[in-house]
Amino acid sequence: MSNKKMLLVLLFFITSNLTFSQNITGIIEGEIIDKENKSPLVGATVLIENSSMGNAANIDGKFVIENVNVGSYSLKISYIGYESIIKTDVIVRSGRRTFIKAELQPSIYQTQDINVTAGYFSEVEKQPVNTVSFSYEEIRRAPGAAGDVSRIMMSLPSVAKVNDQTNNLIVRGGSPLENAFYVDNIEIPNINHFPTQGASGGPLGLINVDFINDVNFYSGGFSSAYGDKLSSIMDMSFREGNKNNIEGQLDLNFAGFGGVVEGPISDKGSYMLSVRRSYFDLLAKTINIGTTVAPSYGDYQWKVVYDIDNSNKLELIGIWGDDHNNQDQKTAIENDMIYYGNQDIFENTTGINWQQVWGKAGYSNTSLSFTSTKFDEDYFETGSALFLRKNNSKEQDIKFRNVNYIRLNNLLNVTFGVEAKFGNSKYDNLYGTYTDALGNNVPEEKHIITFSEDKYSAFVNFSFNPFKQLTTSIGSRADYFTFNKQTTYSPRVSINYQLDDLSSIKAFAGLFYQNLPAILLSQSSKNKELKDPLAIHYILGYERLLNKDTRLTIDLYYKNYKNLPLDPAQPSLFLIDEIYYRSGYFFNHSNLISEGKAFSKGIEIMVQKKLAEDFYGLVSFSYSTTEYKALDNVWRKRVYDNKIIASIEGGYKPNTKWEFSLRWVYAGGTPYTPFNLQKSQDLNRAVLDENLLNANRYPDYHSLNLRVDRRFNFSNTNLVVYLSVWNAYSRKNVATYFWNETEKKPNTIYQWTLIPIFGLEYEF
Repeated sequence: MSNKKMLLVLLFFITSNLTFSQNITGIIEGEIIDKENKSPLVGATVLIENSSMGNAANIDGKFVIENVNVGSYSLKISYIGYESIIKTDVIVRSGRRTFIKAELQPSIYQTQDINVTAGYFSEVEKQPVNTVSFSYEEIRRAPGAAGDVSRIMMSLPSVAKVNDQTNNLIVRGGSPLENAFYVDNIEIPNINHFPTQGASGGPLGLINVDFINDVNFYSGGFSSAYGDKLSSIMDMSFREGNKNNIEGQLDLNFAGFGGVVEGPISDKGSYMLSVRRSYFDLLAKTINIGTTVAPSYGDYQWKVVYDIDNSNKLELIGIWGDDHNNQDQKTAIENDMIYYGNQDIFENTTGINWQQVWGKAGYSNTSLSFTSTKFDEDYFETGSALFLRKNNSKEQDIKFRNVNYIRLNNLLNVTFGVEAKFGNSKYDNLYGTYTDALGNNVPEEKHIITFSEDKYSAFVNFSFNPFKQLTTSIGSRADYFTFNKQTTYSPRVSINYQLDDLSSIKAFAGLFYQNLPAILLSQSSKNKELKDPLAIHYILGYERLLNKDTRLTIDLYYKNYKNLPLDPAQPSLFLIDEIYYRSGYFFNHSNLISEGKAFSKGIEIMVQKKLAEDFYGLVSFSYSTTEYKALDNVWRKRVYDNKIIASIEGGYKPNTKWEFSLRWVYAGGTPYTPFNLQKSQDLNRAVLDENLLNANRYPDYHSLNLRVDRRFNFSNTNLVVYLSVWNAYSRKNVATYFWNETEKKPNTIYQWTLIPIFGLEYEF
């Protein structure tokens, strides 16, 4: 469908429902359960703050509040013997049901006579490490995020700021390889379009934000229930579809157009289906803008929920994406691209999760999933047109994950489980003759192999409250990797000591192991001798509630890395960071050793305010350093070392119709290696100066993103129109310096300048 036809269809739906009402209302419904055993909390109360409206949960823990005027609300949810919570950003829309799922934490020492103040921050954010939780609405409206769940994390002090063109998560001195993503207990290897092979980044998010219920982001020190990653965990839950009526939504924004449809399955479940498609390529053909890069991509997502009975639930999810980017040499020259060629990527994850509630004792989540990513790529150097790399590969995994929770008594609970991964990859790759980063000539090499790797894991974690002020957590996991026949053990311990009603001190220490990417391990049989990379986390934190909706967190951390791979042919370079200065790819390495070391340390300060009334915001600051040591025994800065990062993000909602928000980010320039001009000119290739590795820094980065939202509520439909401006004062932030083979001299690639983004969300 052309853009013009699509807009006409959208206009028809909008204008056909322009029947205004004096009193437009919607419905709030939801479910209230025990966080620890997932059983319904019969009689729990739900009140709309600053209102007399509310209701109580029925025998199934479900509630309904009808005839609520459209607008944004906060819900106070309470139950005797449990810690009350407040759910903010509850958007009521005309003719629609807004579903809220609340999990209340038992209060060990609370009695009926004690009144505990409701909390605006989720229980996961009160854990012994700095953890942040975002709701669907917080992600949807974030300026500079464009609905990309990864980009909203860029305002956190724990995430480095590297480049606007990618949403790579660089967490506390880590690398893009070190992050894991989960959706409803199912691991997703990469949540981006045009995914970076072997890592976790990409330019655009794959997950449809309209599916998201909430996101918990762990920037370090996560429990033993998570493994095989060194830096961070992003744990997402998809909401359930409408179990009463069929509803739909149409979307149009800078990334593309698409829609969501949802509805009931008999009286036992629900479904959601999303289909989206980009229009950059269609736009380029329609208005004939000349030579330009016009990638195309689409995605398909669904979730089906079926309640077998009150104790058993099945959840089926699917996330599929296809990406295509084909440039010729002329396009590459005009757009300052280092490489050009053809790129086709297909990725999908399909899985099922079974949740079983064991009465008052606990619950379990058991999932089985299949993941496949296919790469079909050919690349050539822009200036010379020489063949560089062919990547014809397919990576597949079958994963099993079982997590169990039991509350043994009022003071002690245990989480335990097992995981298994069965991996099979096929590579038919050709690396053409090229000049490496230091000017050495590397001969052509072919890489054809079927690569199998399995992994088996078991974990346990005990949480103990010996007295009211103290919570301790002790756990460990064991992982066996069949490729190198190594078993690793990862003990972890954390404490949380409550100084008073408003303040607490937190501490964590633990070991984290991770397997290297299959694309790297498969390049040589000698890699079976490599050790699994290790990171040791030490964290000390302080938290204080400044008022009921605002909290301050201060974290000190130190990460010590060992067993990182190095290539003796490049003794001063850090292989893990090659994915940064080689445009997102690992080149061929046939002789690696596990001798690399690194560390990162820093302090992070964050003040976060939830939307209690008209304002919300997040202010953060961090000071850090991260270094590596290669085979020449010299400590050098890593390429992600911003040193200083500061950000201000917030918004103002004067009424139910308008919302204004902004995000300003400042980051110190990251290190880079200048060119060896003489060698670069002689070879007409980018050759780094080995004596000045990461010795220079790019100019400091700063950027302002603005956004305004306008809601229109009709009799039975809703429309959200928004305008966002990225890099509002058009700062020319440097992305990288590159060797221009056409002009035979260094040149500069800049990050995005001012970009206006217009979007529509129409619900019917």
